Amino acid sequence: MRTAVQSLARVSFTVSDLNKLTRFYCDALGFSCLDEGPVPLSQLRVLGLEGPANRARLQLGEQTLELLCPATPGRAYPANSGATDIWFQHIAIVVNNMDAAYSRVCDYPITHISVDGPQRLPPSTGRVRAFKFRDPDGHPLELIAFPSGTGDARWHQESTYSAFLGVDHSAIVVRNARRSLAFYESLGFSVLSRTLNQGPEQDRLDGTPAVSVDVIGLRPGDASTPHVELLAYQRPPVSPWSRPLRTSDLASARLVLTAPDLFAHAAEPGHEGCAVLRHDPDGHALLFE
Repeated sequence: MRTAVQSLARVSFTVSDLNKLTRFYCDALGFSCLDEGPVPLSQLRVLGLEGPANRARLQLGEQTLELLCPATPGRAYPANSGATDIWFQHIAIVVNNMDAAYSRVCDYPITHISVDGPQRLPPSTGRVRAFKFRDPDGHPLELIAFPSGTGDARWHQESTYSAFLGVDHSAIVVRNARRSLAFYESLGFSVLSRTLNQGPEQDRLDGTPAVSVDVIGLRPGDASTPHVELLAYQRPPVSPWSRPLRTSDLASARLVLTAPDLFAHAAEPGHEGCAVLRHDPDGHALLFE
């Protein structure tokens, strides 16, 4: 199957209440709602949803987030989910004033992942400030602030988007860095950055002791933003799936990737209209459009 991914178009989260979660992302994090409506039947089939669903597309800066709400939402996040669970997938929201952004989100019903608020990571990992938390449904999110000279140049331009600038990347936990890297490179991704993150600051950021994690930034096609990060934890060990996820489950998330080459050929198994659903070696869902 030729895929030749060109870009990460958006991340798609499954939510329990579309209106509630849309208000949260708009009020707490500065997103705006582009549109809202039913998911087309062809897309429902691709996603394996048996009943109807609605979705909202939200925008922050130049990036888009999709919230998908089945008529009958599935299972909640597994109890005691942590930063090293294989189903962990967050989006990193860039802010230009971490203290102001942190104060704002704390006024909303979030659950802290990080301990002791935003953390300043060491020079070896870029000296970014970051804070991880969960939205009202349990989806992991990260606020991130890049010092001058680090990160994508767009995050240092004058912006009209208040304290929240856009989505830099989506990070997923993987069990084997080499295997996952080979898989994503086969789709057309290339390595953008690679660091080994460890130390007390990373422990507090992840809310987990004795962390050592290989962080691999992957560029889809020629687009550096938004991109994908692989989080390959060397310790503590990655928690495996206890049960397969369905699209209707709240821990289900999808990387929506543009791959025109895929649709220039005859239909293959799993093909429906202009979308194909596949999974990476660790079970993370990839929706090709």
